Amino acid sequence: MTALQDRAATKKAAHRQRTRLSPWIVVVVGAVIVVALTYTLPPFRTYQLATVGAYLCVTAGLTVLTGLNGQLSLGHGALMATGAYTLALWQNKFNLLPVGILVAILVTTAVGAVIGLAAARLRGPYLAGLTLAVAVVVPSITSTFDETFNSDQGLSVMLNPPPESMTNEQWQAWLCWGGALLTVLVLALLTRGRFGRDMKAVRDDETAARLAGISVARTQVAAFVVSAACAGLAGALFAVIAQSVSPGAFPLTLSLFLLMAIVIGGLGRLSGALIGAVLLVALPAVAHEIGEAAGSQRLEGNLALTFFGVVLVVVMLAAPGGLASLRIPFKKKGH
Repeated sequence: MTALQDRAATKKAAHRQRTRLSPWIVVVVGAVIVVALTYTLPPFRTYQLATVGAYLCVTAGLTVLTGLNGQLSLGHGALMATGAYTLALWQNKFNLLPVGILVAILVTTAVGAVIGLAAARLRGPYLAGLTLAVAVVVPSITSTFDETFNSDQGLSVMLNPPPESMTNEQWQAWLCWGGALLTVLVLALLTRGRFGRDMKAVRDDETAARLAGISVARTQVAAFVVSAACAGLAGALFAVIAQSVSPGAFPLTLSLFLLMAIVIGGLGRLSGALIGAVLLVALPAVAHEIGEAAGSQRLEGNLALTFFGVVLVVVMLAAPGGLASLRIPFKKKGH
């Protein structure tokens, strides 16, 4: 019976491997859809589309770190802030956006490597505590060195105007989704290769992974570095969208929202990261409309967190694997 079950599981895995779409095809189709949407949606919806793209960069990296490697991070909002402030400082001095985005990714990657070295020695609540401390410390640094970061007022971001052939919202959407699709492509190729297998082995059983010759610490540090790079790119893109950076844009609740979004979307799945990114834009927008209708800004702030909590509970009860795990049942002909 066990042999039959193993054979069935092997066939199922082989079938899933054959039916899995190539990431190159997914990226090309995604780019075509985004370009088409930027010419059909109104400016505000195009701006929201750009925001989804920026969020997708960080949720994709975080879902790989938490879902495939088993490391919990409550500090990715702070890593986004690192990327955003780096881009703002670079742009205000050199005003060279492509290089500024690259520098923001490199600086955030270096910060992520330092955190990853410490995180590789910690587990469970200790790791969550470390990353939570990062989320608290980074905003306070901007207040301490106010001559550089301009304290709570933050920094404006110097940007050249977009090409005359497109609107500002279209340019933002193309830039953000260019980064998002590149992030998804790189992560998909990484997770389908040896790096992905090593992360899953470390997540499932560290002792067995060591016996198989996998360096657990190196795999965990590498996963944190990759995830930090994605967060740095997301932070830089947010700085471009908002054209300003301040501590209020990266509060502690942002890290909690990011974590809840990838859990609702589906841990370890890039499609789940996309669902989470959409929710990060859609749920606060709904809360904003309800808050405006009620005439209370305080209600608006609390409603967004409440929505996420309710959706998280409902999804975990109905689909423990997240929304990406849901499948539409198809009835075969003749049945």
